[in-house]
Parts: sequence; C-alpha cells; structure tokens
Amino acid sequence: ADFDAKKKRKVAEIYQALNSDPIDVAALRRMAISEGGLLTDEIRCKVWPKLLSVNTDDLPPLPAGKELREDNKDYQQVLLDVRRSLRRFPPGMPDDQREGLQEELIDIILHVLKRNPQLHYYQGYHDIVVTFLLVVGDRLATALVEKLSTHHLRDFMDPTMDNTKHILNYLMPIIDQVNPEVHDFMQSAEVGTIFALSWLITWFGHVLSDFRHVVRLYDFFLACHPLMPIYFAAVIVLHRQQEVLECECDMASVHHLLSQIPQDLPYESLISKAGDLFVQFPPSELAKEAAQQQAERTAASTFKDFELASVQQRPDTVLRQRFRERLRGEERLRGEERTKSILTKPRTNRFVKLAVMGLTVALGAAALAVVKSALEWAPKFELQIFP
Repeated sequence: ADFDAKKKRKVAEIYQALNSDPIDVAALRRMAISEGGLLTDEIRCKVWPKLLSVNTDDLPPLPAGKELREDNKDYQQVLLDVRRSLRRFPPGMPDDQREGLQEELIDIILHVLKRNPQLHYYQGYHDIVVTFLLVVGDRLATALVEKLSTHHLRDFMDPTMDNTKHILNYLMPIIDQVNPEVHDFMQSAEVGTIFALSWLITWFGHVLSDFRHVVRLYDFFLACHPLMPIYFAAVIVLHRQQEVLECECDMASVHHLLSQIPQDLPYESLISKAGDLFVQFPPSELAKEAAQQQAERTAASTFKDFELASVQQRPDTVLRQRFRERLRGEERLRGEERTKSILTKPRTNRFVKLAVMGLTVALGAAALAVVKSALEWAPKFELQIFP
C-alpha cells in the first residue's frame, strides 16, 4: 500500500510537470531517473518526446513501405535482423500481430536512414527501435528514433567503429576509479571491452530478457548524458566484482563471464550508482585521468622508477621518493590545496606497483589510445549534452 501511495504521488508529480507552462523538463528528467522511472507506457508516450525535445503536434506521416524498400542498400540486412528479433516481442503475442509490428519496424528503420543519409545502419540498431515501437507506436517512434539517431546514437552510426570504440574506452577508467583491483585483474586477463559492445549499442535491449527492465533503463538513458550507458555498463561489472576476481585470469574465461549478463540485477540501485559515478567522474575528468596516467607512464619516467626499484628492491622507497618529488612540484605549481588531494589519492602507490611489476609498457599503449580518442571527441560531445 505504501508503494502504491508513492507511485500515485509520482504520477501526480509527472503530470504536474507536463502541464506546467512551460513544461518542466528538468522535473521530468528527475522523474525518469528516480526510483521506478516513468512507471507506465502511457506516461512514456507523453514524457519521452519531451526528454528528446520532439514536437508531437506535427509528426510527419509515414511513407508507404513499398517505396522505402525498393533499391535500399540496407533493406536485406534490416530484414534479416528484424526476422531474428522474435524474442524482443512480448511472449504470447499472436503471430499476425507480431508480424505486423515487424513490418512497421522495418519501415521505421528505413525511413530514418533514408532521411539521414549520413547515418549508417548497424546490427543492434533494430533492438533500440523495437523498444520505441512497442512503447509509443510507429509514428511517434519514428520521430523519437530519428532524434535519438542524430544525437545519442550518432557515434554508433558512423561508417566505421572508431567512435564506438572511443566510448568503450571509457569503461576501464571508470572501473579503475572505483575498484583498481578489478581494473588490474581485467587488464591482466587482457579481456578488453568488447563484451560490453552489444550492451552499449542496443542500450541493453538486446541482452535483457525482461522488457520492463529495458524500458526502465531507457527512461534513465533518455534523461541523461549520452555517455550514461557506458557508466551503467561499468556499474554492472563492479556489481559482479567478486565473480570477476574469482574467475580464471585469462581472456576467454573473463570475457565469457562478463558477456553473460545476469537477469536478476538490482536495477534501481545500479541506476543510482551509475548516476553517482557520472557526477563523481564526469567524462571530461576521465579524459584528463587517462591523460594524466599517460603522462606518468612515459618511457623515461617508468625507466627511472624501474632503476630505483631494482636498485633498492623496495617499492615503498620509490613511492616515498616519487611522492616527495610530486609534492615539491605540486606545491610549486598549485599551492597547498593540490597537495591535500594528492595525499588522499591512491594513485602513486598503484603507479609504483605497476612499475615494479613491469606492466607499464602494455598499459601505456592502452592509456594512450584512450587519451587520444578522448581528446579528439570529448569536446564535440560535451557541446550536446542535452538537445
């Protein structure tokens, strides 16, 4: 009963935000993120367009499917993907109803691609589109998906995978900030981030079997920065830290474990955790973090640490020495404030450990890739945090 009362209150607040003049989009974002999300599909039909600033008053009519399908280079691939998407429809849905929806799904995808020739179809895109189709129907889904494709999903729709890889590059720095042990274990296993690719490019639609969980996540992602799905991916890995650390430390085992996503995740707590991490470690900070790591891992500085370590065989001596140098430099540069933050930052210790273990070379290459990509695309991305 308590839950019902809370739910009723939330519904009232959502409608209040929708009916205020101008519409209180900030409140709608909060509602979409907070516990339970937007609660019902009826509400989603009203709120999702506001989150994407899509005007629902003049939706363009959908063109006839036949003309879209003729001479469309993506038609065959879209057709294959949509035919394989049976499990994305509610179990028990009559065949003819599902087949009708699959036809609509093909039309929506081809329509958006035709109107935006700069966008390239990718396998998994249909998993996002079907979610919108099932929640808001074909006309509204077309408008929302088009907006989403030119904004949030834009990087996945390039001719190459480069920008998608850039986004995946953020996964490890986030994990590193929260749990360096899990990060180092994954680095040693050389597992990479490909296990999270299908999560990212389908907004988890492809990997979660319960539709309610999928739409709950869509409420969250639509209300947030376009990079939020990668934070959510990091939170899932961190949630499973014990399983990860108990796994064999090799690529195949860790990849297998991580790519099997558990279906009973505590979604609400993971969502708030992802939101917290985003605030603590915004993308711009992670780009800097990667850049800082890179600077510390240049060959000269690591070699010096190596020499020290091998002469003294005492990592803590190196640590103290490094620390004094850093403190002297920092004090000169930025006064007392910065010193405090260095003292509380557990970075230097890990750095020495890595230097002594001799892993720096391998990690340096990865860090460099993250930095370069982050610096290339972070500014462009920051500009369009919200449409």
